[in-house]
Amino acid sequence: MTELAPGVYEKLVTEGWQRQLTKHGDLAQSRRLDPAESADVLTAHLASLVRRRLRAVRGTDEERLAEQLAIANELAALVGDPDDQAVDDLLLAVTQTRTPDGKAVFPIRPSTPLGASALLVNGHGQPNVGSELRKEIGSADRIDLLCAFIRWPGVRILERELAEFVRRGGELRVITTTYRGATERRALDRLVELGATVKISYETRTTRLHAKAWLFRRMSGYSTAYVGSSNLSKSALVDGLEWNVRLSAMEQAHLLDTFAATFEEYWADPSFETYDPARDHDLLDRALGQQRFADREILTTIDVRPYGYQAEVLADLSAERALHDRWRNLVVMATGTGKTIVSALDYRRLRAEGTVDSLLFVAHTKEILGQSREVFRQVMRDGSFGELLVDGQRPTEWRHVFASIQSLARLDPFDADMVIVDEFHHSAATTYTRLLDRITPRVLLGLTATPERSDGQDVLHWFGGRIASELRLWEAIERQLLAPFQYFGVHDGVDLADVPWRRGQGYDLASLSEVYTGNDARVRLVLRALRDKVGDPRGMRALGFCVSIAHAEFMAARFTEAGIPAVAVTSRTPDRAAAIRALAERTVNVVFTVDLFNEGVDIPAIDTVLFLRPTDSATVFLQQLGRGLRLAEGKACLTVLDFIGNQHREFRFDRRFRALTGVRRTDVVAEVEAQFPTLPAGCHIDLDREVSRLVLANLRTTLSMRWPAIVSELRQLPEDTRLTGFLEATGIDLDDLYRGNRLGWSDLLRAAGRGLPPGPEDKRIGNALGRVLHVDDAERLDFIAHAVRGGPPRSVREQRLLAMLRTTGLADLREHPDRAGELLELTSLLAERRHRVTHAAEGAVPLHVHATYTKNEALAAFGVARPEHMREGVAFVRDARADVFFVTIDKSATHYSPTTMYADRAITDTLFQWESQSGLRRNTPTADRYRSGETTVHLFIRETKQGAPPYLYAGPMTYLSDEGERPVRFRWELRHPLPPDVFHFAKVTAG
Repeated sequence: MTELAPGVYEKLVTEGWQRQLTKHGDLAQSRRLDPAESADVLTAHLASLVRRRLRAVRGTDEERLAEQLAIANELAALVGDPDDQAVDDLLLAVTQTRTPDGKAVFPIRPSTPLGASALLVNGHGQPNVGSELRKEIGSADRIDLLCAFIRWPGVRILERELAEFVRRGGELRVITTTYRGATERRALDRLVELGATVKISYETRTTRLHAKAWLFRRMSGYSTAYVGSSNLSKSALVDGLEWNVRLSAMEQAHLLDTFAATFEEYWADPSFETYDPARDHDLLDRALGQQRFADREILTTIDVRPYGYQAEVLADLSAERALHDRWRNLVVMATGTGKTIVSALDYRRLRAEGTVDSLLFVAHTKEILGQSREVFRQVMRDGSFGELLVDGQRPTEWRHVFASIQSLARLDPFDADMVIVDEFHHSAATTYTRLLDRITPRVLLGLTATPERSDGQDVLHWFGGRIASELRLWEAIERQLLAPFQYFGVHDGVDLADVPWRRGQGYDLASLSEVYTGNDARVRLVLRALRDKVGDPRGMRALGFCVSIAHAEFMAARFTEAGIPAVAVTSRTPDRAAAIRALAERTVNVVFTVDLFNEGVDIPAIDTVLFLRPTDSATVFLQQLGRGLRLAEGKACLTVLDFIGNQHREFRFDRRFRALTGVRRTDVVAEVEAQFPTLPAGCHIDLDREVSRLVLANLRTTLSMRWPAIVSELRQLPEDTRLTGFLEATGIDLDDLYRGNRLGWSDLLRAAGRGLPPGPEDKRIGNALGRVLHVDDAERLDFIAHAVRGGPPRSVREQRLLAMLRTTGLADLREHPDRAGELLELTSLLAERRHRVTHAAEGAVPLHVHATYTKNEALAAFGVARPEHMREGVAFVRDARADVFFVTIDKSATHYSPTTMYADRAITDTLFQWESQSGLRRNTPTADRYRSGETTVHLFIRETKQGAPPYLYAGPMTYLSDEGERPVRFRWELRHPLPPDVFHFAKVTAG
């Protein structure tokens, strides 16, 4: 056995390698084999052993073949069926076609074997890509083409083969774009004429689609794909310097699965529109002719169907109203992400429900009002919708009014069912305050990118102190509605550990200002980092966020002295507009500001952001970041420099990095350690070594707050503090009281010297309470409260609810009055935390679609008496005539695993692909039952198994189709669309 060379491996450890690793000690790194990938790893290991053994056989050709077959059949006898014994023939084709004189007709074969992969570069001795594609077309059953642009000469080269393919019943689907006007209309017209279905992205300024790829699907299983640089043009297919990888399902099935899954999602994406030459030729010609982006925006991006991140905002609004009866809602979305579209879709939905009819839309400029009315007209599909009240224009019907705040100030209150206020951060101004004090709409919707004001006045009081929804940035960045960012965490050497800290407010700002103002060493470090990361600071347009006016003025003076023109824009600045114009024109390169939320500081061309003060508020951090995320001509990305020192022990880095990455709280440490692998395309986070050390130390401390510290927090509060008050006062998460071996609120009270003595099974019950924190449907929460108070089940449905409660171990708390009170408090807290509208299932099964359940709870709801004994991911409940599927999307617990990712996934929010257990054949009673509809099939879904999270009940499904066997891959239609956030993790692509 050869010595192991230094380097990285992904090698299965054998007995022989284990002896070598013992010699290396801690210089060798390994991990336990993940069950989610073990089949693929072991298969690859055995394949290498078998290949080596078969290649070692000696003798004549006949002798070698005979011995190789004998070895192969010996192995097949161990792991396969009798039918798996090999003979010495290789099947090449099966056909149903004959010539008129009776001869079988077989399709032409590609030069590259169907079971092999290859790199094709149009090189000497290789078949060119065009030649291979023609042959691939000849034996394909379905073809999917993803191509950034399509030219007539490229179509002409393949025209004969594509026409024959469609004639014999093949399905051809094509996705392309109008990017840079490179696609030719006659090429698309010809493809449609041949029988192809073509979908186009009409975006002309940017494109999310750069791929050039073919997928040739074959019912035989020998599917192939081409992924590379070749568009559909003559030079690309014949003699261009192109690189294309040919993939085979026999060698890289998981890669073809990825291709197929991604293509299906693009195909279902409404931003790719089906092309009909008779209907759409003018539209295509305009797009190819590079019409102004704004002209096209009304036609495509302003759509009656929201993007995923907009749908999440709409879902949040529905939950606020339906679950909590809150009808005054504030939405925070970065400029450029479609706040007005969301408001129009929200109005359309409420009007369709009969909740509202009349509308007042308020903004502060005529331009915004005109643009907003156009958006509403598109969404409402009514070209006459809305009247303007601005600059002397007055409505006649006064039913749907788009009004300037200045015009409304001179009128009596307009009594509208729904009032929408754009840029709501203006609302503390006198004119807005007068309006909001006078009106009493059924629905008040505030829209803003910046809910905090420079003058410190609070706008949240109009909404009960709550933000209804904040934009998740990632899909907006993926869709290129916002610019990508490159974030650099730079250690500044400043120690803030002893700076005074105020609970709920953070650092004492005056003390923090003293630390930074006058710190010339830190300024030198900032300038050095800026020159290192930006290159030429004189070419940038930057915002620097400071802790105080003195700090901002100090930074501006020092930058100017260093040859980088800078100004401070604060409440003391007499002509703020002039300073902002100077930044836009680059006569000033940096504006330092304290009050980021000054409405004047809004320049799309800002390409650099400097964080010169700490903030652990995710909302504030994202708003600051959002100032630089506006798209602008010539702006490739936003550069972010965050200057980080040693922080106070109460400081929370997890909030900042969750905001940047979008990962769960429990995954932040792993994300930092792995150097942020899951960011949107074009984004990058780079922490220098010292910052990485500080951040990880802080994360490990704050994310696993020690029990004595939590006890100390309680002792500082009044004796009568209850659970809700404790969480509000300390900012501690509810989950922190029940995580691991912690026993919850009653145990915390006892540790602080305040609680009742424990009951006989207090430890078991304390652990069990941690298992109900996911409960999020009102029926269950009401029943738990009813049962805790001693109420018996009043129906079969409630008997099942009691069985579900028994799976948690909390059905009888008579000897534990403190725990009974704790559970009642928890039900109130959990009711307040609910964020999804759920739908009760019919009959005796007490489940709610889109609520969450453990596997045992779900099975108990179907009447399974001992659900803990059912360990598989599928269950047939005979008495309920139900098949129940439990699906984990990310099956690997430790890392990205391309071989296991795409077996189970959402294609659209109502189409779901599910792969059966590995041994299922197509012609079996189980597979027949799935197809027949004789049972109801129910889907439960979760993103990951890490931390044993519950499943979301996605509801019943209807069979659509299936393919393959061992396993069989089924396609189902969900009766209820997946919630937007669930669809986001259950699909393949981020955007």
